[in-house]
Amino acid sequence: MVDAVLDIASEISTKSPLAIWGTKESINYTRDHSVADSLNFIATWQAGMYQPKDMASVFEAQSKREDPEFDDLPPARKGLAFKSSRFFCL
Repeated sequence: MVDAVLDIASEISTKSPLAIWGTKESINYTRDHSVADSLNFIATWQAGMYQPKDMASVFEAQSKREDPEFDDLPPARKGLAFKSSRFFCL
């Protein structure tokens, strides 16, 4: 089982950090909201957080049969960001 978990973790680590963070936020949101609210939240998230640079990295890496490289998420700046139980906003 540990090997399977490590395989999944390895696969996740090849994905865009922003996409992974967004997926986690969406999953957490859907726990406590209706299907309609959740679909609206996800659509809004995708519209605002779509990163053409990440997509270009994926397509280029796939054409070369390599793993894509992504920029790290920027650190939150104190005083300009807040963290609630559901969202992290800049």
